[in-house]
Order: sequence, then C-alpha cells, then structure tokens
Amino acid sequence: MLSKKVEAALNAQIETEAMSSQIYLAMASWAEVQGLGGIAAFLYRHSDEERVHALKLMKFVNERGGHAVVPALKQPAKDCKSIMDVFQTIFQHETKVTGEINKVVDLCLKEKDYTTHNFMQWYVSEQIEEERLARTLIDKLNLIGGDKGGLYLFDRDLQSVTGTSGGEGGGH
Repeated sequence: MLSKKVEAALNAQIETEAMSSQIYLAMASWAEVQGLGGIAAFLYRHSDEERVHALKLMKFVNERGGHAVVPALKQPAKDCKSIMDVFQTIFQHETKVTGEINKVVDLCLKEKDYTTHNFMQWYVSEQIEEERLARTLIDKLNLIGGDKGGLYLFDRDLQSVTGTSGGEGGGH
C-alpha cells in the first residue's frame, strides 16, 4: 500500500512525465513546420516515450492501492528560436526531471517504501540516458555550427535515432 505522501509524489511525477510528452510534441510540430523531418520524427518518438513513462507510473500507483490522477496540462511553447534552442531546452528539461525523480526516490527512503524505491530505479537509470543523449546532440550541433550541409546530415541522422529505452519498457 502506498502512503499518501508517496502517492502524491508519484502523481506529481505523472504530471511531469505527461508535460514532458507535450513539450516534445510541441517541438516536433515546430520542427516539422521548419522542414526538419528527421528532427521532427525524433521528437515525435520521444513524445511517445514520455507518455509511456507516465502510463507506467499510473499503472504502478493503481496496482499499489493508490489512485493515479490524469493531470491537466499547460500548453507548451509553440515556437522555438532555433534547433540549438530545442536541444538546450530538452537538456534543461531533462535535468529538471532528474531532480524531480530524485525527490521521489528520497521520499521513498524516508517513508521506508522500498517497493516504490525499487520501481523508481528504472527512472533514475533512464534519466542518465536522457541527459546523455541531449548532451551528445548539443555537442553535435556545436560541431556543425552554421554549416547547412551539416544540419542536413544531422536532420537525416535523427530520423533513425530511437532515443533511450523506447516503447514497451518506457523510459523516464
């Protein structure tokens, strides 16, 4: 059985994951409109992953005797300044998500909820990958600089980058 504190923390994390999905979805739409099909495809896949992460949490909360709540979400920004802005925003967001996950893990230890603590370790590991991927993509964009040919190749390469853990198992 989940304590009310842990249940509330997990519901807050569900909202964080759902909002992540929305942020990636908005960025995907922006990239698609800019003619960046590979980047858009990458971001659409990542949006789907984030939704799976939220669903995984929801099922866990419900299975443990709590009640997962579907959150109301704010509309994310519609436009981005640049491709670099997209990936810097992603990195900053993923760093924030890591902090939120760490708060849940810390609460689980304080509440002696070792089952939820164990469940959350998957999210901890996933965040390492999320941040690594974002950093790698920023590094590549820095190498490309203003080179349009490099941007073309970056966009093309992202068409096939799958993100982190992917669908079934979810990700963060």
